Amino acid sequence: MPTSRYRDWESFAFPPVHPDPGAGVAGVADGPGGAGRPDGAGGADQPVAFCADLSPASVLGAYRRGIVPLPASDDYFRTLNEVRYEDEVAAGTVALVGAEGDDPYWVAWWAPDPRPVIGVGQVHLGRNVRKRLRRAALTTSANAAFGRVAEACRAGREPRWLTDPLLGSLTELHRQGWAHSIEVWCGDDLVGGAMGIGLGGVISGDSLFGRLPGAAAVAVADMSARLEAAGGVLIDAQWDGPLLRSLGAAPMSREHYLALLGEETGPLSLPTGRQLAGRLLPPPPA
Repeated sequence: MPTSRYRDWESFAFPPVHPDPGAGVAGVADGPGGAGRPDGAGGADQPVAFCADLSPASVLGAYRRGIVPLPASDDYFRTLNEVRYEDEVAAGTVALVGAEGDDPYWVAWWAPDPRPVIGVGQVHLGRNVRKRLRRAALTTSANAAFGRVAEACRAGREPRWLTDPLLGSLTELHRQGWAHSIEVWCGDDLVGGAMGIGLGGVISGDSLFGRLPGAAAVAVADMSARLEAAGGVLIDAQWDGPLLRSLGAAPMSREHYLALLGEETGPLSLPTGRQLAGRLLPPPPA
């Protein structure tokens, strides 16, 4: 099979994959690791494409197809992408997207299959998180501090997958109403948060952080609550991991996920006002 090349994500078709039946699912809990190849992403352990274009239009076009970018943080990881996957690119099982003059190996694009998802109203908060919600005066908001949440999500994480070019595009998509942030506050201190792209009734969660125990879980629960209030149905957690499993994430096939995204989904409008985080506690038993 010759190299599969597409001019853009609108013309892209998923290449055939050959899953490794022995591969496990390890993943990460709060966003990709940035090396261009998460360990055990689910399904075939390889990206679906390489594409150098990280413009807002390209990023949004990929998310519409359930595809997320993992940029290389430096020359070493860019070269690692080429060494690892040049045979698959030549065989057409990993596609190239964009202009022929670009260096595509700077950005690997993944579409986990299956991918972990959490239905609205189905976030499970553990006992310690529930105790903190009862005792601490935490509040939450949405889209109040997107830049601060993004910087906190990438702080101290090396290699850095949330590179400056990708962050610039996500910031522009936030300005356009596509990218969202959830903030968890203790007084005026930002202690937790999450960020992702909203398409129709789905938020594809890119990353989260917590500076207090349980704050990241509170951010996910708040995202779920606001998504439900907006008429949404699902948080796409993208990568499997222990934290997400503890919050109730379950696998969904790529086919099912793409059907939920639909063909022409518009931006999602979340309720943004600051609210008490204690509202996220499950109701007492009757």
